[in-house]
Amino acid sequence: MSDVVITGFGATTPLGPDAPTTWEGLLEGRNGVHSLDVDWIDDVPVKFAAPVVDDPTNHLPRPQARRLDRSSQLALVAAKEAWTDAGLELPEPNDDSGSNGIDPERLAVCCATGIGGLHSLLGQWDIQKDKGFKRVSPFTVPMLMANAPAANIGLMVHAKAGVHTPVSACASSSEAISLGLDQIRLGRADIAVVGGAEAIIHPLPVAAFAQMKALSTRNDDPKHASRPWDVDRDGFVIGEGAAIMIIETLEHAQARGAKIYGTLAGSGISADSHDIVQPDPTGSGQTSSMRKALASADLSPNDINHVNAHATSTPLGDTAEAHSIAGVFGTATDHVLVNGTKSMTGHLLGGAGALESFAAVMALLKHRVPGTINIDHIEEDLGINVVTETTDLPEGNLAALNNSFGFGGHNVTLAFTNENATR
Repeated sequence: MSDVVITGFGATTPLGPDAPTTWEGLLEGRNGVHSLDVDWIDDVPVKFAAPVVDDPTNHLPRPQARRLDRSSQLALVAAKEAWTDAGLELPEPNDDSGSNGIDPERLAVCCATGIGGLHSLLGQWDIQKDKGFKRVSPFTVPMLMANAPAANIGLMVHAKAGVHTPVSACASSSEAISLGLDQIRLGRADIAVVGGAEAIIHPLPVAAFAQMKALSTRNDDPKHASRPWDVDRDGFVIGEGAAIMIIETLEHAQARGAKIYGTLAGSGISADSHDIVQPDPTGSGQTSSMRKALASADLSPNDINHVNAHATSTPLGDTAEAHSIAGVFGTATDHVLVNGTKSMTGHLLGGAGALESFAAVMALLKHRVPGTINIDHIEEDLGINVVTETTDLPEGNLAALNNSFGFGGHNVTLAFTNENATR
């Protein structure tokens, strides 16, 4: 079976307008969370979030941007960067000749979102109520549908091997990456655009998550609100953004002379079947996804140097995940550096797994793990080695896991190595 390698990254996040700036922000411990200055802020109980630093409409033609939900705008901006970073040129419209030497029939897209075109759905509903149905945009359905980010990326790169949209809450983009890996391993594609996007900083989801008691309520101190594993954590922080990667077979990448970030070595998927919101306190589903990822990648716990944890900063979730990680690694836990990058970026929901996969791959490539910020008093007896400042990894062959867990009991773990890396 051919190795599946990563040849391009793109991102637009609360830490930066692109992938390199986002990585620099993670290493620096930059904080993307702040109070919101919006006209609806007095109507909701939580008044902060982690928005992207760069408006996606700055990078799209205005006629195109007006026909896209914000989630699709973010996805396209990140996908364009990833495509260019992989050394590829965008094909001309209606040109199916196979630019860049890529056969469109062998090119797939797997791009996820957890909620989809929420701004478009609610915005058009307000228009219908206030101005009548004749003022509703004819582009409403193509804007609000959950597969719109994937579909628009597919149109942009002329992908014909399949365009897919897993929707599994906060595990969505990790599941999209796993699906892309499967498509290549099954011989259905040679190259795939994978990742996810989310844009739901809007009064309804803010109010809804707050009513669930899922959000931090530190309105007086938003920068310290996302604090994984701290004893005073009180919920997650909503973030927005997109992260996209280009994956392909090693032979395909080498044939076109592509530079390589590392290898997508395996994935594991499981379900808790416990509760629609709360994780199984035994951690059995999370343990299963990690062990499946190790088996898929032909790795053992002793091979793993780093885990980018889901670590949302919720009281129950962080503890359950820590104990699951400790259960998988046992006596090997001490040498595994565990971090929670949501402490800096907030929670991108359906885009979180892709962004954190980017962070995990870069940690292996650069031999540096970003720290988890905002931990003042770490919870006792977690059984894992949480890093609170940027920490060096050893030289040589390295491997990492990235965990993503979503409402509904969805568990996805991805395994990466720095094997084949040339960048």
